[in-house]
Amino acid sequence: MDWTPTRARGLARLAEFLPAAGRSYTERRNHDDGPASEGRSNVSQLSPWLHAGLLSEAEVLESVLAHHSPRAAEKFVAEVFWRIYFKGYLEQRPSVWASFCESRDSALAALAGNAGKRTAYAEATEGKTGIQAFDTWTRELVTTGYLHNHARMWFASIWIFTLRLDWHLGADFFLRHLMDGDAASNTLSWRWVAGLHTKGKHYLARADNIARYTGERESGPLSAEGLAQDAEPLQEPVEHPRRLPDLPARLAPRDLTQPFALLLHDEAVHHRPLALPARPVLVIGASRAQTRSPGMIGAPAARFTQGAMASGLAEATEAFGCPAVEWHAGEPLEPLLSQAGAERLVVPYLPAGWTRDAVSPGISALARQNRVITLLGELDRATWPFSKAGFFGVGKQIDALLGECGIGGG
Repeated sequence: MDWTPTRARGLARLAEFLPAAGRSYTERRNHDDGPASEGRSNVSQLSPWLHAGLLSEAEVLESVLAHHSPRAAEKFVAEVFWRIYFKGYLEQRPSVWASFCESRDSALAALAGNAGKRTAYAEATEGKTGIQAFDTWTRELVTTGYLHNHARMWFASIWIFTLRLDWHLGADFFLRHLMDGDAASNTLSWRWVAGLHTKGKHYLARADNIARYTGERESGPLSAEGLAQDAEPLQEPVEHPRRLPDLPARLAPRDLTQPFALLLHDEAVHHRPLALPARPVLVIGASRAQTRSPGMIGAPAARFTQGAMASGLAEATEAFGCPAVEWHAGEPLEPLLSQAGAERLVVPYLPAGWTRDAVSPGISALARQNRVITLLGELDRATWPFSKAGFFGVGKQIDALLGECGIGGG
């Protein structure tokens, strides 16, 4: 698989996958055939480009629905909406992310004082548990920066219910190594497996299920002996109240009459999905990928993130004919704007999670001066209000949402 972190490569991967996005995806999507099997043609593997903002969910859906009927592509379309749903859910319950960060830090600190926990954690993260399937996925994750979605569920279940490790540490391990290290999708998926997202409903990995859906791997099906056969879902002592966020107003023509700078961050590295109606006088790159975890970011994830930002800045400079600069953590932002003569700063929406935590403090002074314009995609704007509880609320609205956003001829 070619993981080149550019928009061109993301579009090429989308084109490669399109023939399989219909009924073939429906039939084969749960099979984890391994990274060596024809580039995993049964799933899109678009998540790294989507997470970085090199592609948008809207343009992926538009492409798929131009090649397949809504009925044929129903499962893939729903999978794309799961990404949007998770983001909307976390926006309405930001305490979920805050709680995760606090508990993760406590769990990491606990490792330092407990040799047994340290050993178990090391065995899991080094692929030395003796559970063939789990150890294979660990090595695959660290080596490639990617795991099939079904494998992520099996992995999380084994981590929580068989190895009895703290789920926050597992979610952190994923964030450090996944090229698509999305705070919402990752955190809420781990919570779903644990039985915290949908209270009382957890996911137990089974050896026969793993063997069935990994049977086409080059070396044969993966074995998973000794898995927990019965386990209670996890519980937590806190509630996470829902509150509707104040979403930014739609961009108006008058907003960009003054010279402005465009800020690209790790979840929006490319200008094309933003469809700006005017040219910026400066493009600013604000990469903060290291802040996704207190630990070291894996090499594939770091390469993809760094490359995505570099390609985004280069292509914005060429498209707009303006300079591009990098804004490093801890540096003041105002001097960059002043030197370029920019009065305002246009910022793609900072989603709840590590990206917002890292970037928001640096633009807060400008925001207080009403000099920040926040961009939010129409698909997010339309979908997030339905992301109140389980996915069902979004799922039953998909046709209407596509129509509202003019996707797929709706």
